[in-house]
Amino acid sequence: MEQPVNRRPTETFPIPARVGIKFFRKMSNVRKIFRQVGLRSFFVRDIARGLTEPSTWFGELTHQMRVIGVDSIPLTALVAAFIGAVIALQTRYQLFAGVELSVVGLATRQTIILEMGPLLTGLVLTGRVGARMTAEIGTMRVTEQIDALETLAYDPVAYLIVPRVLAATMMLPFLVVLADGVGVMSGYLAAITATDITTDEFQTGLRLSFIPFQVYYSLIKAMIFGAAIAIVCSYEGYITGAGAEGVGRSTAKAVVITSVAILVIDLLITTALAQYIQG
Repeated sequence: MEQPVNRRPTETFPIPARVGIKFFRKMSNVRKIFRQVGLRSFFVRDIARGLTEPSTWFGELTHQMRVIGVDSIPLTALVAAFIGAVIALQTRYQLFAGVELSVVGLATRQTIILEMGPLLTGLVLTGRVGARMTAEIGTMRVTEQIDALETLAYDPVAYLIVPRVLAATMMLPFLVVLADGVGVMSGYLAAITATDITTDEFQTGLRLSFIPFQVYYSLIKAMIFGAAIAIVCSYEGYITGAGAEGVGRSTAKAVVITSVAILVIDLLITTALAQYIQG
């Protein structure tokens, strides 16, 4: 909210009045925060309403699944391969004498499936997919293409946002499964070729204390991360203004906010579900 032009600095008021003035001025900042939360809540409501118009968003869904999922496979596999190898090598060289070498397989599996697979996939795709979403929708906003959709009686949220949210929510789990598999395999190859770990020792560690919910836990994270990427980045693009400069500012803001949101969501999911992943 814009501040009044004739607003006096707090220090110019009498000392007894300053406490109350500071309080109410801070409350205006709190009101801004609640306003932003409310605007994003209304945006999510509009997305839910747009789901009731499949004839509007269904045709765009397949295209977004390819852009978000299929086109991200090389980057996802590359990142997972290096992370898996690094985790295996670091774990092996940090072990002290007397520790079973099968621990390397266990640590590699747990680190990748439970944390690094979904988290790094979400963060990497925030930069690739999320930034693209914001830039595309923001450009449509500043060039008045969204206004044209409204003129043609199209719901812009149903046509632009809903397919992106659905595609990200559905495709992130597939990408995380790929990242988990590639990461574990690259860790295995790095361990048996660059260290003294044998195939039997690594495979013993992989099977140790494994339960299926550990995979489900990874997929739950992936689905929520995908939805967060699409919703946050689409919203920042949807409210873009001020021409090309505004598109760049919205894109940078979207990547930062989404990255922080993924880390916070990761902590919340871990707090809620970590007790159920112990084998």
